[in-house]
Amino acid sequence: MSAINRVVITGRLVRDPELRTTSTGKQVVSFTVAVDKRFKPTGDEKTANFFRVTAWEKQAEFVGNYAQKGRMVGVEGRLDQRKYTNKDGIEVETTEIIADNVALLDRPRDDQGGTSEGFAAAAHLAPHVRNGKPHSTAPARQPHPARPLRAPRAPFRR
Repeated sequence: MSAINRVVITGRLVRDPELRTTSTGKQVVSFTVAVDKRFKPTGDEKTANFFRVTAWEKQAEFVGNYAQKGRMVGVEGRLDQRKYTNKDGIEVETTEIIADNVALLDRPRDDQGGTSEGFAAAAHLAPHVRNGKPHSTAPARQPHPARPLRAPRAPFRR
């Protein structure tokens, strides 16, 4: 049996995403998503898990252009662990989500600097999710023109 490495989270962006271009010309974006925990601690304070997310290419461009701090996002991807040595010479181990799909799940608010035009453009780039619900761009199924619709059959009786 093969191994499975899939992650799906929904939460709010902690800060504005950081869009960069690598030396090879690929776009990459890094951001952090806060996901509220399901249980409440003894006080009224909310607790959350914070997940680092990285997206590449078209997803990076989409997130960099349309997402900002406080927006609700849905992320689908895989977990990745890596080690690196930071500028102080200390070896650091990190776990992050490499995003395959990122969807904006709310409309931008005016106090966030967003506009409804930006949301419309974002909906055009990610048509598979609208208003937080899966959406198909396929037209509704129509009956075949040569076959009229039949009335439902009466229940079978003996």
